[in-house]
Amino acid sequence: MKSRQSWAELYSFEVDRAAEAPVFRQIYLQVRSAILSGTLRPATKLPSTRELATKLGISRSAVVSAFEQLLAEGYTFGKKGAGTYIASDLPEPFEAMAGRRKRPASSAKTAASFRGFGGLVDVTEQSDERPFNLGRTLIDARTAELWRKLSARTLRSHGRHLLGYGDPRGLPELRKSVCDYLHAARGVRCEPDQILITAGTQQAVDIVTRVMQGPDKEVWVEDPGYPLTRLALVAAGAKVRPVPVDQLGINVTEGVRRAPKARAVFITPSHQFPRGIALSMARRLELLAWAREQGAWIIEDDYASEFRYGGRPLASLQGLDEAERVIYIGTLNKALFPGLRLGYAVVPPSLVRPFVTARYLMDRQPSTLCQVVVAAFMEEGHFAAHIRRMREAYRNQRDALVTALRRRLGDHLSVDPPDQGMHLVAYTRKGLSDVKIEQAARDHGVIVRAMSRLYIEAPAQSALMFGFSGYPHQIIAPAVTRLARAFER
Repeated sequence: MKSRQSWAELYSFEVDRAAEAPVFRQIYLQVRSAILSGTLRPATKLPSTRELATKLGISRSAVVSAFEQLLAEGYTFGKKGAGTYIASDLPEPFEAMAGRRKRPASSAKTAASFRGFGGLVDVTEQSDERPFNLGRTLIDARTAELWRKLSARTLRSHGRHLLGYGDPRGLPELRKSVCDYLHAARGVRCEPDQILITAGTQQAVDIVTRVMQGPDKEVWVEDPGYPLTRLALVAAGAKVRPVPVDQLGINVTEGVRRAPKARAVFITPSHQFPRGIALSMARRLELLAWAREQGAWIIEDDYASEFRYGGRPLASLQGLDEAERVIYIGTLNKALFPGLRLGYAVVPPSLVRPFVTARYLMDRQPSTLCQVVVAAFMEEGHFAAHIRRMREAYRNQRDALVTALRRRLGDHLSVDPPDQGMHLVAYTRKGLSDVKIEQAARDHGVIVRAMSRLYIEAPAQSALMFGFSGYPHQIIAPAVTRLARAFER
Protein backbone atom coordinates (compact mmCIF):
# COMPACT_ATOMS: atom_id res chain seq x y z
CA MET A 1 0.00 0.00 0.00
CA LYS A 2 1.34 3.42 -0.91
CA SER A 3 0.16 4.92 2.38
CA ARG A 4 2.39 2.60 4.33
CA GLN A 5 5.83 3.75 5.28
CA SER A 6 8.83 1.90 3.86
CA TRP A 7 11.10 0.47 6.53
CA ALA A 8 14.17 1.79 4.72
CA GLU A 9 14.16 4.82 7.02
CA LEU A 10 14.08 2.68 10.13
CA TYR A 11 17.28 0.97 9.10
CA SER A 12 19.06 4.30 9.46
CA PHE A 13 18.19 4.39 13.18
CA GLU A 14 21.28 4.04 15.30
CA VAL A 15 22.03 2.20 18.52
CA ASP A 16 24.64 3.77 20.79
CA ARG A 17 26.24 1.06 22.88
CA ALA A 18 28.03 3.68 25.00
CA ALA A 19 24.79 5.38 26.03
CA GLU A 20 23.36 4.94 29.53
CA ALA A 21 20.00 3.76 28.17
CA PRO A 22 19.85 -0.01 27.46
CA VAL A 23 19.76 -1.05 23.81
CA PHE A 24 16.17 -2.32 23.99
CA ARG A 25 15.10 1.05 25.47
CA GLN A 26 16.77 2.94 22.63
CA ILE A 27 14.89 0.86 20.04
CA TYR A 28 11.61 1.25 21.89
CA LEU A 29 11.99 5.04 22.14
CA GLN A 30 12.94 5.46 18.47
CA VAL A 31 10.07 3.34 17.19
CA ARG A 32 7.59 5.02 19.55
CA SER A 33 8.79 8.47 18.44
CA ALA A 34 8.32 7.50 14.78
CA ILE A 35 4.76 6.33 15.55
CA LEU A 36 3.78 9.44 17.49
CA SER A 37 5.23 11.79 14.87
CA GLY A 38 3.42 10.02 12.04
CA THR A 39 6.59 8.81 10.32
CA LEU A 40 5.23 5.31 10.82
CA ARG A 41 1.56 5.31 9.87
CA PRO A 42 -1.18 3.08 11.34
CA ALA A 43 -1.28 -0.49 9.94
CA THR A 44 2.36 -0.30 8.81
CA LYS A 45 4.04 -3.68 9.15
CA LEU A 46 7.20 -3.81 11.24
CA PRO A 47 10.11 -6.02 10.25
CA SER A 48 10.66 -9.23 12.11
CA THR A 49 12.70 -9.10 15.27
CA ARG A 50 15.37 -11.26 13.64
CA GLU A 51 15.61 -9.01 10.58
CA LEU A 52 15.82 -5.80 12.64
CA ALA A 53 18.42 -7.28 14.98
CA THR A 54 20.57 -8.25 11.99
CA LYS A 55 20.26 -4.83 10.38
CA LEU A 56 21.21 -3.02 13.62
CA GLY A 57 23.89 -5.52 14.62
CA ILE A 58 22.41 -6.27 18.03
CA SER A 59 21.02 -9.28 19.85
CA ARG A 60 17.53 -10.39 18.92
CA SER A 61 16.50 -10.44 22.61
CA ALA A 62 16.88 -6.64 22.78
CA VAL A 63 14.53 -6.19 19.82
CA VAL A 64 12.05 -8.67 21.30
CA SER A 65 12.01 -6.72 24.59
CA ALA A 66 11.39 -3.44 22.72
CA PHE A 67 8.57 -4.95 20.65
CA GLU A 68 6.96 -6.48 23.74
CA GLN A 69 6.93 -3.07 25.42
CA LEU A 70 5.35 -1.44 22.36
CA LEU A 71 2.74 -4.19 22.24
CA ALA A 72 1.95 -3.88 25.97
CA GLU A 73 1.41 -0.12 25.67
CA GLY A 74 -0.89 -0.45 22.66
CA TYR A 75 1.36 1.06 20.01
CA THR A 76 1.40 -2.18 18.01
CA PHE A 77 -0.60 -5.38 17.55
CA GLY A 78 0.32 -8.82 16.30
CA LYS A 79 -1.26 -10.98 13.60
CA LYS A 80 -0.63 -14.66 14.08
CA GLY A 81 1.70 -15.88 11.36
CA ALA A 82 1.79 -12.43 9.70
CA GLY A 83 3.98 -10.27 11.94
CA THR A 84 3.70 -7.06 13.97
CA TYR A 85 1.83 -3.91 12.84
CA ILE A 86 1.38 -0.32 13.98
CA ALA A 87 -1.95 -0.02 15.82
CA SER A 88 -4.78 1.32 13.67
CA ASP A 89 -6.72 3.04 16.48
CA LEU A 90 -4.08 5.60 17.46
CA PRO A 91 -5.08 9.29 17.36
CA GLU A 92 -3.80 11.70 14.74
CA PRO A 93 -0.05 12.39 15.12
CA PHE A 94 0.61 14.91 17.89
CA GLU A 95 2.81 17.18 15.75
CA ALA A 96 0.12 17.49 13.10
CA MET A 97 -2.55 18.27 15.68
CA ALA A 98 -0.38 20.89 17.38
CA GLY A 99 0.49 22.54 14.06
CA ARG A 100 -3.11 22.83 12.91
CA ARG A 101 -5.02 23.64 16.12
CA LYS A 102 -4.61 26.52 18.53
CA ARG A 103 -4.93 26.05 22.25
CA PRO A 104 -8.54 26.65 23.30
CA ALA A 105 -9.15 30.05 24.86
CA SER A 106 -10.63 28.45 27.97
CA SER A 107 -7.46 26.45 28.49
CA ALA A 108 -5.31 29.55 28.14
CA LYS A 109 -7.51 31.40 30.61
CA THR A 110 -7.29 28.56 33.13
CA ALA A 111 -3.51 28.42 32.81
CA ALA A 112 -3.31 32.16 33.39
CA SER A 113 -5.35 31.82 36.58
CA PHE A 114 -3.00 29.14 37.87
CA ARG A 115 0.01 31.30 37.06
CA GLY A 116 -1.51 34.13 39.08
CA PHE A 117 -1.98 31.83 42.07
CA GLY A 118 1.58 30.52 41.80
CA GLY A 119 2.91 34.06 41.76
CA LEU A 120 1.56 34.81 45.22
CA VAL A 121 4.43 33.18 47.08
CA ASP A 122 8.12 32.61 46.45
CA VAL A 123 8.22 28.99 47.58
CA THR A 124 12.03 28.86 47.41
CA GLU A 125 12.91 31.72 49.77
CA GLN A 126 12.18 29.79 52.97
CA SER A 127 14.59 27.02 51.97
CA ASP A 128 17.56 29.43 51.86
CA GLU A 129 19.85 28.35 54.70
CA ARG A 130 22.03 31.47 54.81
CA PRO A 131 21.96 33.69 57.91
CA PHE A 132 19.75 35.44 58.95
CA ASN A 133 16.72 33.82 57.34
CA LEU A 134 13.60 33.48 59.48
CA GLY A 135 11.99 30.44 61.07
CA ARG A 136 15.16 28.43 61.68
CA THR A 137 15.73 26.19 64.70
CA LEU A 138 18.65 24.31 66.21
CA ILE A 139 18.71 20.80 67.60
CA ASP A 140 21.43 20.16 70.14
CA ALA A 141 23.22 16.82 70.50
CA ARG A 142 21.07 15.74 73.43
CA THR A 143 17.78 16.28 71.59
CA ALA A 144 19.13 14.65 68.45
CA GLU A 145 20.17 11.52 70.36
CA LEU A 146 16.87 11.29 72.21
CA TRP A 147 14.99 11.68 68.94
CA ARG A 148 16.97 8.84 67.35
CA LYS A 149 16.31 6.54 70.30
CA LEU A 150 12.59 7.28 70.43
CA SER A 151 12.26 6.87 66.67
CA ALA A 152 14.07 3.53 66.77
CA ARG A 153 11.91 2.37 69.68
CA THR A 154 8.76 3.36 67.80
CA LEU A 155 9.82 1.48 64.68
CA ARG A 156 10.79 -1.60 66.71
CA SER A 157 7.36 -1.75 68.33
CA HIS A 158 5.79 -1.73 64.85
CA GLY A 159 2.27 -2.11 66.21
CA ARG A 160 -0.53 -2.48 63.72
CA HIS A 161 -2.12 0.75 64.96
CA LEU A 162 0.95 2.63 63.68
CA LEU A 163 0.48 1.39 60.12
CA GLY A 164 -3.25 1.80 59.61
CA TYR A 165 -5.68 4.69 59.53
CA GLY A 166 -5.87 6.81 62.64
CA ASP A 167 -8.02 9.44 64.25
CA PRO A 168 -8.11 12.58 62.03
CA ARG A 169 -7.91 14.63 65.24
CA GLY A 170 -4.56 13.06 66.06
CA LEU A 171 -3.40 10.42 68.52
CA PRO A 172 -5.15 10.67 71.92
CA GLU A 173 -1.78 10.45 73.69
CA LEU A 174 -0.38 13.42 71.79
CA ARG A 175 -3.53 15.50 72.19
CA LYS A 176 -3.42 14.91 75.95
CA SER A 177 0.28 15.86 76.10
CA VAL A 178 -0.39 19.04 74.14
CA CYS A 179 -3.37 19.83 76.36
CA ASP A 180 -1.33 19.42 79.55
CA TYR A 181 1.48 21.55 78.11
CA LEU A 182 -0.85 24.37 77.05
CA HIS A 183 -2.54 24.36 80.47
CA ALA A 184 0.77 24.78 82.24
CA ALA A 185 2.73 26.99 79.85
CA ARG A 186 0.11 29.16 78.16
CA GLY A 187 -2.93 29.23 80.43
CA VAL A 188 -5.08 27.74 77.68
CA ARG A 189 -8.40 26.34 78.92
CA CYS A 190 -9.30 23.21 77.00
CA GLU A 191 -9.81 19.46 77.03
CA PRO A 192 -8.00 16.94 74.76
CA ASP A 193 -11.18 16.53 72.70
CA GLN A 194 -10.90 20.18 71.65
CA ILE A 195 -7.42 19.69 70.20
CA LEU A 196 -6.78 18.92 66.55
CA ILE A 197 -3.29 17.93 65.41
CA THR A 198 -2.34 19.78 62.22
CA ALA A 199 0.71 20.11 59.99
CA GLY A 200 1.36 23.54 61.50
CA THR A 201 -0.24 26.96 61.81
CA GLN A 202 -0.59 27.33 58.05
CA GLN A 203 -2.80 24.26 57.78
CA ALA A 204 -4.82 25.45 60.76
CA VAL A 205 -5.46 28.73 58.93
CA ASP A 206 -6.49 26.76 55.86
CA ILE A 207 -8.98 24.72 57.90
CA VAL A 208 -10.49 27.93 59.30
CA THR A 209 -11.07 29.26 55.78
CA ARG A 210 -12.77 25.99 54.79
CA VAL A 211 -15.03 25.91 57.84
CA MET A 212 -15.94 29.58 57.39
CA GLN A 213 -18.50 28.98 54.66
CA GLY A 214 -20.39 31.58 52.65
CA PRO A 215 -19.52 34.48 50.34
CA ASP A 216 -19.13 37.06 53.12
CA LYS A 217 -15.67 36.03 54.29
CA GLU A 218 -14.64 39.45 55.54
CA VAL A 219 -11.70 39.23 57.95
CA TRP A 220 -9.26 41.49 59.76
CA VAL A 221 -5.52 40.98 59.40
CA GLU A 222 -2.70 42.85 61.08
CA ASP A 223 -0.94 45.58 59.05
CA PRO A 224 1.93 44.82 58.92
CA GLY A 225 1.43 41.11 59.43
CA TYR A 226 2.42 37.59 58.51
CA PRO A 227 2.22 37.48 54.69
CA LEU A 228 1.44 33.77 54.29
CA THR A 229 -1.68 34.06 56.43
CA ARG A 230 -2.92 36.99 54.37
CA LEU A 231 -2.15 35.27 51.07
CA ALA A 232 -3.85 32.05 52.20
CA LEU A 233 -6.96 34.08 52.99
CA VAL A 234 -6.81 35.85 49.63
CA ALA A 235 -6.44 32.50 47.85
CA ALA A 236 -9.51 31.23 49.72
CA GLY A 237 -11.57 34.16 48.48
CA ALA A 238 -11.74 36.09 51.76
CA LYS A 239 -12.19 39.85 51.81
CA VAL A 240 -9.10 40.93 53.71
CA ARG A 241 -9.34 44.14 55.71
CA PRO A 242 -5.94 45.34 56.95
CA VAL A 243 -5.99 46.89 60.43
CA PRO A 244 -2.98 48.99 61.53
CA VAL A 245 -0.71 47.87 64.36
CA ASP A 246 0.74 50.44 66.77
CA GLN A 247 2.83 50.16 69.94
CA LEU A 248 -0.12 48.55 71.78
CA GLY A 249 -0.85 45.98 69.06
CA ILE A 250 -3.72 45.82 66.62
CA ASN A 251 -5.93 48.92 66.72
CA VAL A 252 -9.31 47.40 67.55
CA THR A 253 -11.20 50.70 67.28
CA GLU A 254 -9.88 51.20 63.77
CA GLY A 255 -10.78 47.62 62.87
CA VAL A 256 -14.36 48.15 64.00
CA ARG A 257 -14.52 51.35 61.97
CA ARG A 258 -13.23 49.66 58.81
CA ALA A 259 -15.11 46.37 59.01
CA PRO A 260 -17.56 46.23 61.93
CA LYS A 261 -19.23 43.04 60.69
CA ALA A 262 -16.10 41.04 59.91
CA ARG A 263 -16.43 37.36 60.64
CA ALA A 264 -12.92 36.79 61.99
CA VAL A 265 -9.64 38.39 62.96
CA PHE A 266 -6.25 36.71 62.50
CA ILE A 267 -3.82 37.94 65.10
CA THR A 268 -0.42 37.26 66.73
CA PRO A 269 -1.06 38.85 70.15
CA SER A 270 1.82 37.48 72.23
CA HIS A 271 4.58 38.39 69.77
CA GLN A 272 3.21 40.37 66.84
CA PHE A 273 4.72 39.42 63.51
CA PRO A 274 6.79 41.19 62.35
CA ARG A 275 7.14 44.00 64.90
CA GLY A 276 7.50 41.77 67.96
CA ILE A 277 5.25 43.74 70.31
CA ALA A 278 2.64 42.23 72.66
CA LEU A 279 -1.04 43.14 72.50
CA SER A 280 -1.91 45.27 75.54
CA MET A 281 -4.42 43.99 78.07
CA ALA A 282 -6.83 46.82 77.27
CA ARG A 283 -6.76 45.88 73.58
CA ARG A 284 -7.20 42.19 74.43
CA LEU A 285 -10.35 42.86 76.42
CA GLU A 286 -11.62 45.23 73.73
CA LEU A 287 -11.07 42.60 71.03
CA LEU A 288 -12.80 39.88 73.05
CA ALA A 289 -15.78 42.16 73.69
CA TRP A 290 -16.12 42.95 69.96
CA ALA A 291 -15.93 39.24 69.02
CA ARG A 292 -18.54 38.34 71.63
CA GLU A 293 -20.97 41.06 70.54
CA GLN A 294 -20.44 40.50 66.81
CA GLY A 295 -20.30 36.71 66.95
CA ALA A 296 -16.91 36.84 65.23
CA TRP A 297 -13.98 34.47 65.65
CA ILE A 298 -10.50 35.36 66.89
CA ILE A 299 -7.75 33.17 65.44
CA GLU A 300 -4.85 33.45 67.89
CA ASP A 301 -1.58 32.45 66.23
CA ASP A 302 0.82 31.72 69.10
CA TYR A 303 3.72 30.76 66.86
CA ALA A 304 6.75 31.37 69.13
CA SER A 305 5.40 31.51 72.66
CA GLU A 306 7.94 29.01 74.02
CA PHE A 307 10.84 31.38 73.57
CA ARG A 308 10.47 34.24 76.01
CA TYR A 309 13.72 35.60 77.44
CA GLY A 310 12.48 37.92 80.19
CA GLY A 311 10.23 36.10 82.66
CA ARG A 312 7.39 33.68 82.07
CA PRO A 313 5.59 33.56 78.71
CA LEU A 314 2.57 35.83 78.45
CA ALA A 315 -0.79 34.19 79.07
CA SER A 316 -2.79 33.35 75.98
CA LEU A 317 -5.71 35.41 74.73
CA GLN A 318 -7.73 32.18 74.68
CA GLY A 319 -7.36 31.88 78.45
CA LEU A 320 -9.28 35.15 78.88
CA ASP A 321 -12.11 34.13 76.58
CA GLU A 322 -15.39 33.44 78.41
CA ALA A 323 -17.57 33.38 75.29
CA GLU A 324 -15.66 30.64 73.36
CA ARG A 325 -14.81 32.90 70.41
CA VAL A 326 -11.07 32.14 70.22
CA ILE A 327 -9.48 29.50 67.99
CA TYR A 328 -5.98 28.98 69.36
CA ILE A 329 -3.33 27.66 66.96
CA GLY A 330 0.29 26.78 67.60
CA THR A 331 3.15 24.81 66.15
CA LEU A 332 5.68 22.21 67.23
CA ASN A 333 7.73 22.99 64.12
CA LYS A 334 9.18 26.12 65.71
CA ALA A 335 9.65 24.50 69.12
CA LEU A 336 11.43 21.45 67.64
CA PHE A 337 12.29 21.62 63.92
CA PRO A 338 10.44 22.73 60.74
CA GLY A 339 10.71 19.35 59.03
CA LEU A 340 8.53 17.78 61.71
CA ARG A 341 5.33 19.29 60.22
CA LEU A 342 3.15 19.01 63.32
CA GLY A 343 1.10 21.69 65.03
CA TYR A 344 -2.22 21.99 66.78
CA ALA A 345 -5.48 23.91 66.94
CA VAL A 346 -7.59 24.32 70.06
CA VAL A 347 -11.16 24.96 68.94
CA PRO A 348 -14.35 25.79 70.85
CA PRO A 349 -16.63 22.74 71.36
CA SER A 350 -19.13 24.05 68.80
CA LEU A 351 -16.48 23.93 66.06
CA VAL A 352 -14.87 20.56 66.81
CA ARG A 353 -16.99 18.53 64.40
CA PRO A 354 -16.63 20.84 61.35
CA PHE A 355 -12.89 21.19 62.02
CA VAL A 356 -12.39 17.43 62.21
CA THR A 357 -14.41 16.94 59.02
CA ALA A 358 -12.36 19.54 57.15
CA ARG A 359 -9.13 17.99 58.44
CA TYR A 360 -10.29 14.54 57.29
CA LEU A 361 -11.19 15.78 53.82
CA MET A 362 -7.83 17.53 53.37
CA ASP A 363 -5.42 14.67 54.05
CA ARG A 364 -7.29 12.30 56.39
CA GLN A 365 -4.85 12.31 59.33
CA PRO A 366 -1.42 13.38 60.52
CA SER A 367 1.51 10.97 60.39
CA THR A 368 1.01 8.35 63.08
CA LEU A 369 4.70 7.48 63.45
CA CYS A 370 5.72 11.11 63.99
CA GLN A 371 2.92 11.60 66.50
CA VAL A 372 4.04 8.60 68.55
CA VAL A 373 7.60 9.93 68.74
CA VAL A 374 6.49 13.44 69.71
CA ALA A 375 4.03 12.11 72.31
CA ALA A 376 6.79 10.07 73.95
CA PHE A 377 9.17 13.03 73.76
CA MET A 378 6.65 15.16 75.64
CA GLU A 379 5.39 12.53 78.10
CA GLU A 380 8.90 11.60 79.25
CA GLY A 381 9.81 15.22 80.00
CA HIS A 382 12.23 15.72 77.12
CA PHE A 383 10.20 18.50 75.49
CA ALA A 384 10.28 20.78 78.54
CA ALA A 385 14.03 20.19 78.96
CA HIS A 386 14.60 20.87 75.25
CA ILE A 387 12.72 24.18 75.48
CA ARG A 388 14.80 25.25 78.48
CA ARG A 389 18.06 24.50 76.65
CA MET A 390 16.97 26.15 73.42
CA ARG A 391 15.68 29.21 75.25
CA GLU A 392 19.12 29.72 76.76
CA ALA A 393 20.87 29.07 73.43
CA TYR A 394 18.59 31.42 71.51
CA ARG A 395 19.02 34.14 74.14
CA ASN A 396 22.79 33.92 73.68
CA GLN A 397 22.43 34.00 69.90
CA ARG A 398 20.11 37.01 70.14
CA ASP A 399 22.61 38.85 72.35
CA ALA A 400 25.51 38.01 70.03
CA LEU A 401 23.58 39.38 67.06
CA VAL A 402 22.58 42.57 68.87
CA THR A 403 26.18 43.14 69.96
CA ALA A 404 27.55 42.60 66.44
CA LEU A 405 24.94 44.85 64.83
CA ARG A 406 25.54 47.68 67.29
CA ARG A 407 29.31 47.42 66.87
CA ARG A 408 29.44 47.19 63.08
CA LEU A 409 26.22 48.95 62.00
CA GLY A 410 25.22 51.17 64.91
CA ASP A 411 25.35 54.26 62.69
CA HIS A 412 22.90 52.71 60.25
CA LEU A 413 20.55 50.59 62.39
CA SER A 414 18.64 51.01 65.63
CA VAL A 415 18.21 47.66 67.36
CA ASP A 416 16.84 46.53 70.72
CA PRO A 417 16.82 42.91 71.88
CA PRO A 418 13.30 41.44 71.82
CA ASP A 419 11.89 39.80 74.94
CA GLN A 420 10.41 36.93 72.95
CA GLY A 421 10.49 35.16 69.63
CA MET A 422 13.03 33.97 67.11
CA HIS A 423 13.75 37.15 65.18
CA LEU A 424 14.58 40.77 65.88
CA VAL A 425 13.78 43.99 64.05
CA ALA A 426 16.42 46.64 63.31
CA TYR A 427 15.11 50.01 62.12
CA THR A 428 17.19 51.83 59.51
CA ARG A 429 18.62 55.32 60.06
CA LYS A 430 19.37 58.13 57.59
CA GLY A 431 16.52 57.27 55.24
CA LEU A 432 18.09 54.02 54.06
CA SER A 433 15.87 51.67 52.02
CA ASP A 434 15.37 48.28 53.64
CA VAL A 435 14.47 46.80 50.24
CA LYS A 436 17.79 47.91 48.69
CA ILE A 437 19.70 46.64 51.71
CA GLU A 438 17.92 43.27 51.43
CA GLN A 439 18.97 42.99 47.80
CA ALA A 440 22.58 44.02 48.44
CA ALA A 441 22.86 41.66 51.43
CA ARG A 442 22.00 38.66 49.26
CA ASP A 443 25.02 39.42 47.09
CA HIS A 444 27.14 39.17 50.23
CA GLY A 445 25.69 35.86 51.39
CA VAL A 446 23.31 37.26 54.01
CA ILE A 447 19.51 37.01 54.15
CA VAL A 448 17.66 39.85 55.84
CA ARG A 449 13.97 40.61 55.27
CA ALA A 450 12.73 44.10 54.44
CA MET A 451 9.88 44.79 56.86
CA SER A 452 8.40 47.49 54.63
CA ARG A 453 7.26 44.75 52.24
CA LEU A 454 4.84 43.45 54.89
CA TYR A 455 2.74 46.60 55.08
CA ILE A 456 -0.52 46.69 53.14
CA GLU A 457 -2.13 50.10 53.64
CA ALA A 458 -0.46 51.50 56.77
CA PRO A 459 2.56 53.81 56.27
CA ALA A 460 5.55 51.51 55.93
CA GLN A 461 8.56 51.69 58.21
CA SER A 462 12.00 50.85 56.87
CA ALA A 463 13.44 48.04 58.98
CA LEU A 464 15.25 44.73 58.63
CA MET A 465 14.18 41.42 60.17
CA PHE A 466 16.92 39.08 61.38
CA GLY A 467 16.30 35.48 62.35
CA PHE A 468 18.73 34.51 65.10
CA SER A 469 17.39 31.18 66.40
CA GLY A 470 18.88 28.89 63.76
CA TYR A 471 22.44 30.17 63.59
CA PRO A 472 25.24 29.08 65.94
CA HIS A 473 27.05 31.75 67.91
CA GLN A 474 30.28 31.43 65.90
CA ILE A 475 28.76 32.32 62.51
CA ILE A 476 26.85 35.41 63.63
CA ALA A 477 29.67 37.97 63.78
CA PRO A 478 31.20 36.99 60.38
CA ALA A 479 27.75 37.25 58.78
CA VAL A 480 27.26 40.75 60.22
CA THR A 481 30.68 41.70 58.83
CA ARG A 482 29.50 40.66 55.35
CA LEU A 483 26.30 42.62 55.88
CA ALA A 484 28.35 45.71 56.74
CA ARG A 485 29.99 45.45 53.32
CA ALA A 486 26.54 45.48 51.76
CA PHE A 487 25.81 48.74 53.57
CA GLU A 488 29.05 50.20 52.24
CA ARG A 489 27.95 49.33 48.73
